Amino acid sequence: MRTSIATVSLGGTLREKLAAIAEAGFEGVEIFEADILAHDGPPREVGAMVRDLGLEIVAFQPFRDFEGMPEPQRARNMERARRKFELMTELGTQNILVCSNCSPRSLGGIDRAAEDLRELAGIAEGFGVTIGFEALAWGRHVSDYRDAWEIVRRADHPRLGIILDSWHILSRGHPVDAIRAIPADRITFVQLADAPRLDMDLLQWSRHFRNFPGQGDLPIARFMEALDATGYDGWLSHEIFNDRFRMASPRRIAEDGERSLIWLTEARRNLPPRVKPERVEWVEFAVDEEGAQKLGALFRTLGFAHVGRHRSKQVQRWAQGAINLVLNTDAEGFANSHHVVHGPSVVALGLRVDDAARALDRAEALRMRTFRQPVGPGELEIPAIRGLGGALNYFVDGQSDLARVWEIEFETLAPVPPGPLTGIDHIAQSMPPEEMLSWRLYYLSLFDFETTPQVDVVDPAGVVESMAVQDAGRAVRICLNSSQSTRTMAARFMSEYFGAGVQHLAFATADIFAAVAAFEAAGVALLPIPENYYDDLEARFDLDPDLADRLRRHNVLYDEDESGRYFQVYTGVFAERFFFEVVQREGYAGFGAPNAPIRLAAQTRLAAHFAMPRS
Repeated sequence: MRTSIATVSLGGTLREKLAAIAEAGFEGVEIFEADILAHDGPPREVGAMVRDLGLEIVAFQPFRDFEGMPEPQRARNMERARRKFELMTELGTQNILVCSNCSPRSLGGIDRAAEDLRELAGIAEGFGVTIGFEALAWGRHVSDYRDAWEIVRRADHPRLGIILDSWHILSRGHPVDAIRAIPADRITFVQLADAPRLDMDLLQWSRHFRNFPGQGDLPIARFMEALDATGYDGWLSHEIFNDRFRMASPRRIAEDGERSLIWLTEARRNLPPRVKPERVEWVEFAVDEEGAQKLGALFRTLGFAHVGRHRSKQVQRWAQGAINLVLNTDAEGFANSHHVVHGPSVVALGLRVDDAARALDRAEALRMRTFRQPVGPGELEIPAIRGLGGALNYFVDGQSDLARVWEIEFETLAPVPPGPLTGIDHIAQSMPPEEMLSWRLYYLSLFDFETTPQVDVVDPAGVVESMAVQDAGRAVRICLNSSQSTRTMAARFMSEYFGAGVQHLAFATADIFAAVAAFEAAGVALLPIPENYYDDLEARFDLDPDLADRLRRHNVLYDEDESGRYFQVYTGVFAERFFFEVVQREGYAGFGAPNAPIRLAAQTRLAAHFAMPRS
């Protein structure tokens, strides 16, 4: 199958859209009529521009309110079509999308519609044009692809076919099995769009909330299975209406679109399987010498020990249980550049996966940006790709020398203490709202991850949208957070940090109260939680008085669901950039969302007021 995208899916000028589409690797483009009307040159120039970029114009669209019109509108429509066909000849394209009529003047009847489209196809034949008929989900008389196919079948003209649009079919809950009976040569082309599940007017849902497959909730896989059964091997084209997409960089949106199609057709492309994560092997911080001293001191109070020193670089390994934290103060290299831009920050995640080399192969097939740097004597070449905010994701595994990274690259200074902290429970990343769907697609297409439903968390200065991606065994959990407000904690983090990145790490413990006792003895300042919270907590959960008192005395947040209990405690914010959380899970599946407004309010009270990043 060949890949395409409609120009309406991206923001920018037509030139900017086409350049981004070509650079992303698409083979074709659907030209939306509004882009032609707004362009400052003739259609012939647009066609030449498209071809110069190595693209093919898949279709011109849309042609609206055609079939079933009474006279004299019917005759006017035929004349209107002739003019569009002339324009298409200038553009150099053969396909036109005709969508089902929405006009209140239109008349119903499959035979009437078939007769109109047969006559239109006869006119199109003289121009070398093929008509693709599409059932709009809100069409006045034709809103089901099965009716559209019956109209095309009865019209029986070689220049008339059907266009199958996943959104129009799946949004109305139409069964997809009937697609299997449509001959492949009668499918003009296929349009793809996903969307979140929303209970709203179909037109508004379509015009503002479509997204790429992998970014929504519609059963696109079932649609594709039915399509594959037809033997169709033509164009797959994204048609996305999304306000955030239009506000974002056309280059990034085009890259997301191509990645989505690669993932959707991975079986045909023989991609390596989705990467199975086993754990977070390390989290690496970019800091200067002063930052390393302060962060190292905090690590020590949390029970970590300085257990290793890199053999050739200014890099420290701190560890506790199965947690490895790396402090990189090297004066050269990527971490130093990252620190210059972002200040103290998480510069890389090291992920232990089933096969590191295969993980890199899949990332490259998905057109993710790889990262390589000079490898010194005695160092490993660790596969890596660019991640959120330009940071890195490294891959290691248990079947190569990468499993011995600590032995090969680091001198051992001390044994790893068992400590109260046992592992990394989850990582929270903050990003601009227009990037959230991009990173969801990034993680889902690369890793064997699933998503949790999005939740809206109330911040004193706005609302934070949050969702998580995680593997089935919950070995790796990553929370994605964004906010439209510029004053929420998530937004202020990005302002101080100069971009998206890791805002906090959550460590796991088997005994939250033992961990807190150790922290308090070491002088850790934990986030203070107001008394009102605990008064409400006792009433909501009918807690044992002793447990309620311990929660209150130690500033521990609490929640429970049908699966179990959840305990949380937070440190203060380090350098106004990131903070740490400690959690105890007892079968609990979530991330303590009911407690998030309490935590955010407490952090807001303690936050320093600032207007511009200071370093």
